[in-house]
Amino acid sequence: MRSRILLSLAALFVFGFALYGCNNPEGLSRVLDSFGASVGGGQVGGYAASAVKSVKAVAHAAEDFTPEQEYYIGRAVGASLLTKYHPYHDAKANAYVNEVGQALAMFSDMPQTYGGYHFLIMDSAEINAFAAPGGLVFITRGMLRCCSGENALAAVLAHEIAHVEHKDALRAIKRARTTEALAIIGGEALKQAGGSDVARLTNIFADSIGDIMTTMVNNGYSRTLEYEADKAAVTILVRTGYNPSGLPDMLEEMQKRLTPGGADFAKTHPAPSDRIHELANLARVAEINEPPARMARFKAALGNI
Repeated sequence: MRSRILLSLAALFVFGFALYGCNNPEGLSRVLDSFGASVGGGQVGGYAASAVKSVKAVAHAAEDFTPEQEYYIGRAVGASLLTKYHPYHDAKANAYVNEVGQALAMFSDMPQTYGGYHFLIMDSAEINAFAAPGGLVFITRGMLRCCSGENALAAVLAHEIAHVEHKDALRAIKRARTTEALAIIGGEALKQAGGSDVARLTNIFADSIGDIMTTMVNNGYSRTLEYEADKAAVTILVRTGYNPSGLPDMLEEMQKRLTPGGADFAKTHPAPSDRIHELANLARVAEINEPPARMARFKAALGNI
């Protein structure tokens, strides 16, 4: 009985991976490898453990999630994102974005996460970027085309890293779900492996991931959270040695390219002009010119994006 329940929870945990894999099994394998996931046979026990931890995780407030719980929730969110977007299979470009991202993460207020930071380019002309809990950061080719150099790329990645360190995605989970999960987890029926309560928990977990996806992809974070992420991004950029003016520069380019009313960054973020205004004082620091070598490596890695 217990094994059947664990298998059910495991199936829920990997539903996003399975959906994506049906359309692109080779791509799925590569993406899972890049995020350190196990996809071989004999891993059911690992999936089950992951799923159980994820279900229990939704019973906590955002600030109470452990790094391990954030990691499992983030993997589920990442899997869901990959049912909407396909990864861009360019090893050189992805390696470069990861190199820049890892350097920035080291100078953030959350330099380490349970599963580490991972950065992935998505093969989409849409101008967008996402940060899943635990340090999974996704950036589209369309967003990369808005970046004139490494300073601008670093600004986008620093903003997403700030969302990770602020746990903004986790705050999207509705409090009612966590309350219900707590009641079920503490009940005798679950302790006795009651099927109906396990089913309710799996639904709560799926709905919680849905809460995060709806906020990230459809509704966006509040203006306050976005401005706070910009402020933290400036701090990260200065600490790392990048010119923080790369952020308003990138926003100005985005403003030229965004389609009003489109299903991209314009839908889920404050207007670039508003963010530029908020950044006006934050970004007034000593100019740090982009070294020629840095610009050269940017063009070598992303010149064909």
